[in-house]
Amino acid sequence: MEIETALTLADTVIFTRTGKHLNDLQTTILKQVWQGKKYLEIADFYGCTEGHVKDIAYLFWKLLSEAFGEKVTKTNFRSVFKRYLESEKPTFFVANLASNTSNFVGREKAIAHLDTLVERGNKIIIIQGEGGIGKTTLAQQYLQSKGYESILEVLMAKESQNIISVESVVEEWLKRDFNEEPGREFGVSLGRLKRYLESHTIGILIDNLEPALDRFGKFVTFHRRYVELLRVLADVKVKSVTLITSRDRLCESDLALSHYRLLGLDEKAWKTFFDFHHINSYLPTLKSIHKIYGGNAKAMEIICGVIQEDFEGDINAYWQENEGNPLGETDLKNLVSSQFDRLQTLDRDAYRLLYRLGCYRYQDISTISTQGLLSLLWDVEEDKQRTIIESLKNRSLIEYSNGKYYLHPVIRAEAIHRLKTSEEWELANSKAAEFWTNSVKKIINLEEALTALEAYYHYIGIDDCDRAAQVILKSRDNQWGQFLPLGSTLYRMGLLQPVLATITHIIHKVNSPHHLSELYNILGDLYWITGKIDPAIASQEKTINLATQCLLQLKLTPENKHTFYYLKMLEIDSRLSIGLYKIDLWELQEAANLFEDVIKQTANTLHYRWGQKASVCLALVYSYLGLKQEALTHADRIYKMIVNDGLLEHPGRFAYFMQIIGQTYFNLGEIEKSEQMYRRAIAFSDESHYLQIKGKSLIGLAEIERKREAFEFAIARHCEAIELLKTIGAKCDLAEAYFQLGLTYQKLRELQKTQINFEKAIQLFTEIKAPKQVEKVRMAKQEFS
Repeated sequence: MEIETALTLADTVIFTRTGKHLNDLQTTILKQVWQGKKYLEIADFYGCTEGHVKDIAYLFWKLLSEAFGEKVTKTNFRSVFKRYLESEKPTFFVANLASNTSNFVGREKAIAHLDTLVERGNKIIIIQGEGGIGKTTLAQQYLQSKGYESILEVLMAKESQNIISVESVVEEWLKRDFNEEPGREFGVSLGRLKRYLESHTIGILIDNLEPALDRFGKFVTFHRRYVELLRVLADVKVKSVTLITSRDRLCESDLALSHYRLLGLDEKAWKTFFDFHHINSYLPTLKSIHKIYGGNAKAMEIICGVIQEDFEGDINAYWQENEGNPLGETDLKNLVSSQFDRLQTLDRDAYRLLYRLGCYRYQDISTISTQGLLSLLWDVEEDKQRTIIESLKNRSLIEYSNGKYYLHPVIRAEAIHRLKTSEEWELANSKAAEFWTNSVKKIINLEEALTALEAYYHYIGIDDCDRAAQVILKSRDNQWGQFLPLGSTLYRMGLLQPVLATITHIIHKVNSPHHLSELYNILGDLYWITGKIDPAIASQEKTINLATQCLLQLKLTPENKHTFYYLKMLEIDSRLSIGLYKIDLWELQEAANLFEDVIKQTANTLHYRWGQKASVCLALVYSYLGLKQEALTHADRIYKMIVNDGLLEHPGRFAYFMQIIGQTYFNLGEIEKSEQMYRRAIAFSDESHYLQIKGKSLIGLAEIERKREAFEFAIARHCEAIELLKTIGAKCDLAEAYFQLGLTYQKLRELQKTQINFEKAIQLFTEIKAPKQVEKVRMAKQEFS
């Protein structure tokens, strides 16, 4: 082997590993050592000190050793190079090198951020993040890529009692790495270190610092002198850069340092890694795995190894077996568990808070406010609570973003496990539920509604269905000026399926007849909107029966007059609701009878508002039945109250019925009043996100445009209504929307589009089990034929 071959090989190694070719001094060292020269002779030849040659040579041999997977020195490098060149697999070197660097993916932004911090003069940077996130790998790769004369590494022991003393660290650096004699006094040694660092570019890595820190992020008593070392490393005159990795935040106020929070790898980086290791990285599966592990680099490595070892490189086979258990791999589980164990020893209050945080779902409401954390510290003195939260935050055991907190999915899985095996599962969930309930006083938007609903899931988690029911039934003021149960507010916002699921899950496990009557009342409306009218009617009939039974057992007193009023209201409201359902079935006479009954029951009572609503509904039915004068009498009376008498002081209480008046006036030929009511209803729905009202009102406006022969505008309204009603799953209203669109195309004499929309309406009305509605559509088809 010739020297030029050795130089080419060494250059390839260094370039592949660092992205830089051999510099002049590295080339000189290799040539001169090849000739048997000593470092002092090389220094004289190159024109520098012997120490500088030793520093560069040390780094040079170290890089070669890492690349070839065996120790390379000035005495054995020839034999190492020769074995490689004579190998049957001459690509061994490249493959080995790649295996060392392939784990380092997706950190371009992190490197750029570290570059920025260094360029701004930061001498010490703390790379902080959870266990397994890739802090050490980033620090090592960063330092190796920057061409430092030498790189020093200190790995802290995982147990504080085994941490090497700072005196020993400095002594070893001076003697072994810098060929300097340490002083007998620590201060003298620090002085010599500082002078050396002022004239040499050195990269320093202090890895895994947290065992040396106490619960407040300060060095423990036995290792306080590390502060003196860091003070030297932070001096503006030194040419060194020190990277420190830690799960915990370093909180020594008199040290000049910067923190950089390292996040998980993105999905693209995971794919690159899996592709390199020949894993069939099927994107949907990879996306799911990446999400649940939060991009954790250690998780990526372990999972890749398991897939290769146990699943023949098949990521889908692995995920089918492990999808339900994100802590299925022993190594990762030990990694997470060790963080919990350490905290349990170091700070039991923080440890208890961490596993209690496993009770939160982090789903619909993905982050928790500080108050949510404080609610789980029921057994800690108030003046210590925020310190405990800060402790977890500094240790990277809780994630923090925009003033709120959440758990990494893997951390949460371990937290849940520990919480369930403790005696606090029920209490923690109860406290969390109370926090959610108390945090929402008034519901103005969807997020507040979902926040209030979170309490339900905590009670379900501890199998307390009665208290879960109370969450759904707790009334609050909402954005429409209504004082409604949470369940009613949620479905008015368009969240039909979630509310339906929550109620049906508990309805047969609730013991209180009062609560059951309320739940069935809400359930009836949910079934109605989703096109299940028979179950809707059955639910309202159950409400009537339950409320009636409760009233019979209740003697009216000043103390229970509100309960008496509420139960009577439920009975009346259920009758009104059944009347509305009958309209959708096109059973108009039965609907009229129910509305007339409600009007009679509420006359001159505290429930008179339900009588007003029933009058609106009765006017609509009369308009369908051809009873024009009777319909006009009821409609005009309510219209006057809306326009002149302040009935809409709280429009949310009457908004649904506003669009019914609009439909009534359309049927009666009062187009201006009809449009006025529809537009008022839409304006309200836009402000309040009451989607059903908007959908029904858009159907009405489309009818008006059709009557005016503004067909293009009519079709646009129809289509908007259809898309909106599809979104919320309002099957009854959607069937009517298709029917009305069919009528518009009928006016345009577009046969095919007319038939298509009529058939869609017939299909939906058939599913709803509304035969009279089906007949109505078929009659319209025959007229067109």
